[in-house]
Amino acid sequence: MSNEPQNPAVPLAGNRRRKKALTALATVVAVVGLGWGAYEWLVASHYESTDNAYVQGNVIQITPQIGGTVLAIYADDTDFVKAGQPLVQLDPADAKVSLEQAEANLAQTVRQVRTLYANNGSLAAQINLRQADVAKAQSEIARATDDLNRRQALVGNGAVSKEELNHAQTQLDNARSALAAAQAGVTAAREQLASNETMTEGTSVEQHPSVQAAAAKVREAWLASQRVALPAPVDGYVAKRTVQLGQRVAAGAPLMSIIPLNQVWVDANFKESQLRQIRLGQPVKLTADLYGSKVEYKGTVAGLGAGTGSAFALLPAQNATGNWIKVVQRVPVRVTLDPKQIATNPLRVGLSMDAEVDVSNLNGKTLADAPRAAAVSRTQVYSSLDNGADAEVRRVIAANSGRARLAQAPVPVPVPVPTQPPAARMAASSTH
Repeated sequence: MSNEPQNPAVPLAGNRRRKKALTALATVVAVVGLGWGAYEWLVASHYESTDNAYVQGNVIQITPQIGGTVLAIYADDTDFVKAGQPLVQLDPADAKVSLEQAEANLAQTVRQVRTLYANNGSLAAQINLRQADVAKAQSEIARATDDLNRRQALVGNGAVSKEELNHAQTQLDNARSALAAAQAGVTAAREQLASNETMTEGTSVEQHPSVQAAAAKVREAWLASQRVALPAPVDGYVAKRTVQLGQRVAAGAPLMSIIPLNQVWVDANFKESQLRQIRLGQPVKLTADLYGSKVEYKGTVAGLGAGTGSAFALLPAQNATGNWIKVVQRVPVRVTLDPKQIATNPLRVGLSMDAEVDVSNLNGKTLADAPRAAAVSRTQVYSSLDNGADAEVRRVIAANSGRARLAQAPVPVPVPVPTQPPAARMAASSTH
């Protein structure tokens, strides 16, 4: 066993070094914790971020308004099209036949209505004729009455026989019956005229309800004839083309889609706990996986969804049945983008985005409280389809209302006046 003396300073020095190291480590941890807390309090608490964000846009389906057979296709996937540019051409044969039938029906209706107006004159003439019959019957009654009175005065003298007196009485009765019939004829003629006038009064041939109904059919057929060509409603890119040549398509069947990439936005899906400080109008910084961090988009919070994504799912969760596990829900937040940045660095629908909202300003609202002042989008390519329909209706009406016939009636040729003197003409006629 060694009897050498031990040095007590060696463990003391090791303890001091360990203590200094732990103190330094604790100081570093405290400083880092204070720095992290200060960062969270001063910086991080003013931002809400998520990588659950995707580019969205209007996917406009091109559907025919009438059925038909496809004759031509003018655009394919990835093509850029301008508003009003034809995309698909349908067979116009059926629409042409329908238009011709509608025009023939309008022409027939105009002629039938003209007959109604013409009947007013003939029925008025019938009234005058019946009134003349009444006047004639009244004169016959007066004559028969005079004859009967004269014969009655001569019956006592034997100048008139009983049989002749009976004949005179019969003639008077017949005259009275003829008067009653004539008066009934006048009443019937007036009723017929009144009945016909109810179908013509207060309107003209062009404005008659029957003509207007037939004209509406012509306009409908005209529109159908114009709808055989399907135009692009907006500027955009073609996607999801499914139509093929010779295909028989029905009204409303999707043929292709148009996506206007200059009208895209971002739907950022934030957790429930992240929505506490998000307000309308707050600025948003976004980056796309397509371009990376070198391209930064500037956006604005435009609106918050009215429900979570699961609330609008095809099969919503049934949390009231069976075992339940809480799942944090997310609410879509719409973020509008700067159109100039979209034009410089185009985006596609469905691309992934990273969104960071600056929530420093809490003066905004969480939900919109006023209706939109203007339309979200508008197109004018369908407004001119009925151009020419009214002109076609007027042409058919004019061709069958008699105006065209009167305008084309031949001008009567004047008869030449003979230049011979009257005496010479008489002499010439006597020789013949």
